[in-house]
Amino acid sequence: MTELKKAIDQISKDRGIDRDLLIDTLEEAVRSSVIRKYGENLDVEVSYNDEQGEIEVYQFKVVVEDDDVADPAVEICLADARAIDPNVALDDEMGFKLTVENLGRIAAQSAKQVIIQRMRDAEQEIIYEEYKDRKGEIISGIIQRRDRTGWIINLGRTEALLPKEEQIPRERYKRGDRVQAYIIEVLPSGRGPQIIVSRTHAEYMKALFSREVPEVSDGTVKIVGVARDPGSRAKVAVVSKDRDVDPVGACVGIRGSRIQNIVQELRGERIDIVVWNPEIASYAANALSPARVTRISVDEDEKALEVVVSDDQLNLAIGRKGQNVKLAAKLLGWKIDIFTESRFREVNASKKFLEQLASVAEIPVDNILAAGFESMEELAGAPDEAIDAISGMTPSKRDDLRAALKLMGAVAAHTEDDADEAGETPVEDAEAPAEEATPASPEAEDADAPAETEAADTPIEDAAQTPPEAEATAPEASPETANAVDAADNEPGTDTTR
Repeated sequence: MTELKKAIDQISKDRGIDRDLLIDTLEEAVRSSVIRKYGENLDVEVSYNDEQGEIEVYQFKVVVEDDDVADPAVEICLADARAIDPNVALDDEMGFKLTVENLGRIAAQSAKQVIIQRMRDAEQEIIYEEYKDRKGEIISGIIQRRDRTGWIINLGRTEALLPKEEQIPRERYKRGDRVQAYIIEVLPSGRGPQIIVSRTHAEYMKALFSREVPEVSDGTVKIVGVARDPGSRAKVAVVSKDRDVDPVGACVGIRGSRIQNIVQELRGERIDIVVWNPEIASYAANALSPARVTRISVDEDEKALEVVVSDDQLNLAIGRKGQNVKLAAKLLGWKIDIFTESRFREVNASKKFLEQLASVAEIPVDNILAAGFESMEELAGAPDEAIDAISGMTPSKRDDLRAALKLMGAVAAHTEDDADEAGETPVEDAEAPAEEATPASPEAEDADAPAETEAADTPIEDAAQTPPEAEATAPEASPETANAVDAADNEPGTDTTR
């Protein structure tokens, strides 16, 4: 067996490239080298002799009259042709064997480049065909090196890229570490790794549950949604198709064994398991666990929720840096505004006063709100020009509004005096809302204003301007709703809600 034949067999075996493809690539490379050396007009044929294990190159020339030779590279005169083969005739083609070793260094280098490129293309095609249907699977590999785009993971026959934006924050790797990741994309070709993986993708969480929980794998328990703050906390909504199977208990496992495997894989990321409910109010109450919700107002048109919690539950509802409410909003796909009971009463009281004033002035209350007035005090202190700017306002209506403001101010003052005599505090001068009275803690920053967040993780803002439109009272959270199931046995890193 020649060296060339051994090389072909070895490369085919090691890299998994089809042997015939390698031979075709080799023939094409030699042909391009011959043309580079002798010119493009040359009529050559390149073939691999498997028995002898070598490349054979033949140059073909057409037999012409002795005086009609125009290009010696492709034509030969009849006399010279008959000197080689007496039986040759005009217009016949004669083949002459060329020696591959005489191609020269440049031609050999060109052949090498063609072979390398063709082998690379063949390998990429093989990898693509192998992994294109594995998108959405979890793979395991070894950290090999780091480049400007992320970490390169060795998968054996090929490599995968873990981009920086797909890495869990504060997670550190070193060469030789074994890591698991989720395949999010397989590229057909290109420079660098063809397989792109992620450890922060929401579908990665689903895949881990499918691997660890048989009920999820066989479809008995369905994961409806996942919201993640990678490396810190996640919320997973589940529902059972079998009335006899508890979805939360199935995901948690005996003494939290199943959920803890997932938590460890995600480097301690806390996971809240909540029960999905077709009623958005009940679903929202579950998603905001461990906070206990007392009331929820639903705006179907705007896909917005106004959630009311007791003053001592505000920190839990918002969470650290707004994390709890942001994840809940992302899980539901709805905008969520959170009020304390005291703040909610203030907002409603101000709205009722404004509605009474709007009735006296015979204009819609929305016109007053659109002008930027949110309380009776703001209207009382506003100049005539600002009041006249309200849509639908006239001088006579303004005078009626002023009179009503004086009357309502006197009533409020009389109510305050009566309350002082009785040892009570009127609503207007009530103790500051829980947002202000409760000292700031790590569990809720900026808790002095209603928490407002959207599914796109917008910053927490003041939600006092949005009155409740369609009110739906959420059922009181039961121990099964607010607390972790007994099966979790209060394992760290796990928060479950039924």
